[in-house]
Amino acid sequence: MTSTLSSGAPARTATAGHGAWTVALCWITVMLEGYDLVVLGALIPTLIDTQHLGMTAGDATTIATLSLVGVAIGAVCVGPLADRLGRRRLLIGSVVLFSVFTFLIPLAGSVTMFAVLRLVAGLGLGACMPVSLTMMAEHMPASRRARASTLTMTGYHTGAVITSLLALQFTGNWHLLFYVAGAAGLVVAAVQWFRLPESEAFVQAKQATDTQRVPLTELLKPAYLRAGIGIWVASFMGLLLVYGLNTWLPKLMNDAGYPVPTAVTQLLILNVGGVVGLVIGGFVADRRGIKGTTLGWFGASVLMLACLSIKMSSNLMLNTVVFFTGVFVFSAMVLVYAYVTHYYPAPVRSTALGSASGIGRIGSIVGPTITGALVTAGIGHPWGFYFFAAVAVLGFLAVLTLPRRPRHTEPEAVEPAA
Repeated sequence: MTSTLSSGAPARTATAGHGAWTVALCWITVMLEGYDLVVLGALIPTLIDTQHLGMTAGDATTIATLSLVGVAIGAVCVGPLADRLGRRRLLIGSVVLFSVFTFLIPLAGSVTMFAVLRLVAGLGLGACMPVSLTMMAEHMPASRRARASTLTMTGYHTGAVITSLLALQFTGNWHLLFYVAGAAGLVVAAVQWFRLPESEAFVQAKQATDTQRVPLTELLKPAYLRAGIGIWVASFMGLLLVYGLNTWLPKLMNDAGYPVPTAVTQLLILNVGGVVGLVIGGFVADRRGIKGTTLGWFGASVLMLACLSIKMSSNLMLNTVVFFTGVFVFSAMVLVYAYVTHYYPAPVRSTALGSASGIGRIGSIVGPTITGALVTAGIGHPWGFYFFAAVAVLGFLAVLTLPRRPRHTEPEAVEPAA
């Protein structure tokens, strides 16, 4: 089916035949983001050990930070553009941006150029997730919004696992990991150009309002301000936990006295729990309500993180607690995004999701920084987990302030026919 926007330009929109393409391409895009965001961390030890371009630990930290800064800027800026120009166009452009600059990274002739390329790639990466989540949510009926968000985010952890496996195999030829990411992204962008439909909800909203621009300040109006503050705080706290744990969990475990193999294994168990939690959390939220489920997930996160501050003599007990930490922490963050897609109407949905993701990305920078400072001070364990538990409490309180009912009643996407 083809619809016409107010500008008169045709836009490819979803039909029964295009539904599977929307699901698959959005999931693959998030998978590529997970791959690309983790690949630098997986290769930092190799880059430092081989002194690539004379890179030091301080240089690697700066590059990693700039990458996350780019991701935060991309996430904030993409929302208003996607609500103005369309989800499809912005998603394809974002994939092309991060793919091209990721492909160029091994060709960098200096640490400065390496950092610049990573910063620009981060702009595209930051834009991908909010737009993908928005398209998936608008493709699904409102009763399945939470499931759409959580299932889409399983792609992120899948990409992280793929990166880890490839890094183990190609440590000596690390250039390949960047080339693979760049080439795969360009192939996906080409398929998106021919197969990805525009969101029907976006087209309908565009026709109904004839809106040319949705500024970020729209979210500061009284109708949205209460929800916006709660979402921003919850997103900040949620991504602080996700990135803080993924960055420092092995070191915190090692500082607690666990041997290195056990400490590293916990990171894998944590992410396996994250995938399981995303699947379960989406189904529960669609049945029991997104706000209530998110509160429960943040509350359980507080308990699990507090338990990790205690040295455990049983590996089974330790693995169980780490697994359930992944189950609740990672999906609590994504359920905040699911709330955004459920609460906001189509004209401002992508802007709202982009702002939540962008502010959350600030947390993704703050979390590893504070935890690293605790580790450097020699108090990473148990104070790192005390810090994480306190952050989860703040996330719980932020979600508690959110309105329970959405701000819109406009018709939503219908289930596509088989």
